[in-house]
This record gives sequence, C-alpha cells and structure tokens, in this order.
Amino acid sequence: WPDAHALAALQARLLLDSGAVTLEALAEVAVRSLHNAVDNPNAVRASAEATPEELLATEPVANPLRASDLAQVADGGCAVVLAAGERARALCERPAWIRGIDHRIDGHALGTRDLTRAPSAAMAAQEVGASSDRLDIAEIHGPTTSQELILQRELGIAGGTEVNPSGGALAADTLMASGLIRIAEAAARVGAGTADRALAHATSGPCLQQNLVCVLEGD
Repeated sequence: WPDAHALAALQARLLLDSGAVTLEALAEVAVRSLHNAVDNPNAVRASAEATPEELLATEPVANPLRASDLAQVADGGCAVVLAAGERARALCERPAWIRGIDHRIDGHALGTRDLTRAPSAAMAAQEVGASSDRLDIAEIHGPTTSQELILQRELGIAGGTEVNPSGGALAADTLMASGLIRIAEAAARVGAGTADRALAHATSGPCLQQNLVCVLEGD
C-alpha cells in the first residue's frame, strides 16, 4: 500500500495533469512558507533567500513532490485556552472570539472522489461564513504545497488575504498538533491586533479527507 507521501504525490500529479496548477506554482508556495517562517521562532525550516528556481532544481522525493513541497516534520505540542464572556476579557486584553467552527469528512477510499478537490473543506468554510473578502489572514494546514493550493481554492481565499504568515505546516508539521497550531497562530495574531478576522484550518488524511474550519475575530 502506498504511504502518505506517495498518495499525496498521486494527488499532486492529478492536479498538475488537469492544468489547475504548475510546478512553478508549487515552488512559489514553498518559497512563501520559507520566507514567512523566518520570523517564526517555532519553525523548523526557514529561509529568507530561497527562490523557486533553486527549489525546482532539486530532485523529487515522491514525484512530482520535492522535499520543499512536503511538510517539515517536527516535535512539539500546543495548548489553547478556551474561555467565554467576561472571563475571556479578564484573561487577555484582546480575546480572539470563535465566530464559527465546522468539521466535514470526505470519502477516504481512493476512487470515491476527485482528488483535485476537497468538498468537505468548501462545505465547512461555507457553513462558518468564511467570506474571503473579510479575512485578514488564513492559517491553512496544507501538508504539501499542492494541497495548500487545493485548500486555498476550496476555502475561497482571496488575493487580499495573507496565507500562512507563520510558514504553516511546510515550516513545522508537529505530529497530532499541527491543526491546533493553525488555530493558535491565527488566534495569536487576532489577539495581538495584527488581524481582525482570521481563518484557521486543520486537516487529516493523506489526501485532505477530513477538514475543520474555524473563524476567529477580534473586538
């Protein structure tokens, strides 16, 4: 049975063959992650000098995916404190309020759906009212560059939204906690006042079978 990287590579190949993305677009996602991760002390992989041409010159690990296209495995953990009302205001100056959260699941077996799509992500985003023209940032849990591009489309992320300012899972993919970290990263920026409305996304499965979407807002 193919491993997670092989399945993700199959998904990426289908995406490339459909003409929806290019290898250059995948490399640009990897470069964005590397550049954004420079300011993240928890990132495992970061570079201010990386270029798409440099990454495309490396050999694929699971064709067509290169090492830079795959999430960087990391050790670590994450804790998120939940509070409501006046208790939340007492704990921090600017709480990040959860305005909506939804979890959807697609078919897990190969052949049950079009792997170039993630319908459950689109459904979850629609359910929580994640209007892209009102999002300042989006922390997306994309285990590969190709999956990150699929998710941007399915979640309706517009050009004015900053994607993965932390570097995302490509910079540090903490086992069993990477999705929660996306929520924590989004909440931290809302709490700091650098974002007023943020989307956080978590996934599970080698081909985006499960998707959770959370919308956070500041006062």
